[in-house]
Amino acid sequence: MSILIKDTSREERERIVAESIGNINSSCDGCMAGLAEMYQDYIDGKREIRDINMDFRAQYESGNDGPARASCQYYSS
Repeated sequence: MSILIKDTSREERERIVAESIGNINSSCDGCMAGLAEMYQDYIDGKREIRDINMDFRAQYESGNDGPARASCQYYSS
């Protein structure tokens, strides 16, 4: 079974994400809702799941999710 956008309907993509993540309603730490939101572009047919996962992994490994810094001071914008 293909999970590509071109091979699935919106309803199928919603089911794929729900089944992959698990029970998002009983999240004790609040992170599961964030995961569901992360895949909204896939559900909407805008981005493939592999692209979303690659972007997430790149940000996680690089640590580039915090504010920009110059030397020892944070930029304020």
